[in-house]
Amino acid sequence: MSPTGTVTMAGPPLGTDLSAPRRAASSFARPGWPLTALLVFFPLWWVLGLSALMPFLLAVPMVTHLLRRQSVLVPPGFGLWVLFLLWVVASTVMLGYDPPGTLPAPVTGRLVSVAFNLAGYLSATVVLLYAVNLTEEEFPRRRLVRQLGAFFVTVVAGGLLGLLAPRFEFTSPVEMLLPERVARDVFVQSLVHPAASQVQDVLGFTTPRPSAPFGFTNMWGYAIALLVGWFVVGYLRGSVARKLAGTAILAASAFPIVYSLNRGLWLGLAIAAVIAVVRMAARGNVAAVGGLVVGVLAAGALVLGTPLTGLVQERLDNGHSNDIRTFTTARTIDAVSHSPVIGLGSTRAAMGSANSIAVGQESDCPRCGNPTLGSNGQLWAILIAHGVGGALLFVGFFLKSLWVYRRDRTPIGDAGLLAIVLSLYFMFVYNALPMPLIIVFLSIALLWRNKQAQEEADSRLEGSSADGSARSLPPGARLRPGPVR
Repeated sequence: MSPTGTVTMAGPPLGTDLSAPRRAASSFARPGWPLTALLVFFPLWWVLGLSALMPFLLAVPMVTHLLRRQSVLVPPGFGLWVLFLLWVVASTVMLGYDPPGTLPAPVTGRLVSVAFNLAGYLSATVVLLYAVNLTEEEFPRRRLVRQLGAFFVTVVAGGLLGLLAPRFEFTSPVEMLLPERVARDVFVQSLVHPAASQVQDVLGFTTPRPSAPFGFTNMWGYAIALLVGWFVVGYLRGSVARKLAGTAILAASAFPIVYSLNRGLWLGLAIAAVIAVVRMAARGNVAAVGGLVVGVLAAGALVLGTPLTGLVQERLDNGHSNDIRTFTTARTIDAVSHSPVIGLGSTRAAMGSANSIAVGQESDCPRCGNPTLGSNGQLWAILIAHGVGGALLFVGFFLKSLWVYRRDRTPIGDAGLLAIVLSLYFMFVYNALPMPLIIVFLSIALLWRNKQAQEEADSRLEGSSADGSARSLPPGARLRPGPVR
C-alpha cells in the first residue's frame, strides 16, 4: 500500500480512445456495480426508505472487492484522512462531559449519532478506495462521470417533485418494519420517511422547500452544487441533441434551486461560475468562456423575467436563520474551548436558543429549544466533536488533494477540482454526511485516476521515443488521456 498514491495503476494501451463507447454495460456481476447501485438506483433506495443507509450497506461488497486485491492503492494525502479517522475514535473518550451552556444527557443517548457519523466517514473512505482501485477496463472513468451526471438529473427531478407536489410523502417499507416508537423519532424520520420537501417558516409564512431524494433541503442544495460540474462534463458534450437536452435540464433546475431558498446554494453556484470562467480563461478557451457567460446571463434573465425574482428578494429580506446560525456558532466555539484538542466526541444540545434562554419550546416561542451545536456546517460539527486537531486533519486532506491535482486541465480536472473547492466552502454552512462527502470522494478518485492515466501515457511515450518506435512530437507536447465526450 502506498501512502503517497504514487504507485502506477495499470492503464489502457497507448492510443486507446478512452471516450469510445463501451460494449459492456453495468452489471451486478461486474466490478463497479456497487457504484452503479448507489448512484443510478438512488431513487429506488429513496422509495424503499434506504437512501441514507445504502452507502453503509454497499460498502460491504466494496470492502470484499478490496480484500481480494493483491494490493490496495491510496490517493495522495490519505495518511491525513486515516489520522482523522483515528482522531474521531479517540475523541469519544469525552462523550460523558457536558461543558457549561450545553444540555446534560447520558452517554448512551449520544451513541446513535456517534455510530452514524463514524459509519458515514468509514463508508465514504471505502467508496474512495474502491473507486481508486478500479481499473479503466473494469470501470472506465467515462462511466463514473456519466453516472455522477445522471445523479444530478435525479436530484433535479426530486427538486421538481418538491415544487409540483410539495406535500407528497409516504410511509416507506423500511419505516413500516420499524417499531412505532423508533419510526416516530425525528432523526429516524429524516432517514427512512420519503418526502418531497421540507415545509418550513422561512419567509414569515409556511413554505415548502424541495428536498427529495434526501431528508433535508440543505443536503439537496449541497448535492446539486457538487454534481453540476459532472453533469456539464458528461452531458453537455457530444451531439447537438445531447447538448440541447442537457441545456433544458439545467434550465429546469433553476426553479427548484430558487424555490429551495438556499442562500448558501446560490452563493456556491456563483463561486462555481467564477471558478469555471477563471480556469477556462487561463487556458485561452474563449469560446467556452463566452458560452458560460451566455448561460449565466440566460439564467439571470430567466429569474428576472419570472416570479422567481420576487422570491429571491423576499428570501434575502428574511434572514431568520442568521440569528440561529450566529447563536449556534458562538455556542459551538464556547463549548470547544473546554476541550479544544480532541473535542467532545459528538455534538451537544445548547441550553436555550437564539430566541430565548428557555430550555425548551414554549407556546409563544416555537423556535426555542436546544438547537444542536454543530448542525450549521460540517466544519462546526467536526470542531465540537473532534476539536481543532480533527478539523485541521479533515480540512488538510482536502487542501492536499486540491494542491496535488491543481494542474489537471482536462474536463475531469475542471469538475473534480470544482467539487473540492465547493466542499471547502460548504463545510461552513452545510453538513456533509453521507452523500455529499461521498460525491466529493468520488471526485477525488476520478482526479487520481486521471493523473495516473496521464503519468502512464507519458511513461509509455518516453519509452517509445527511447527505442525510436514512435514519431517525434513537437517540443513540450504531451499525450493526454482521452477526454470525456
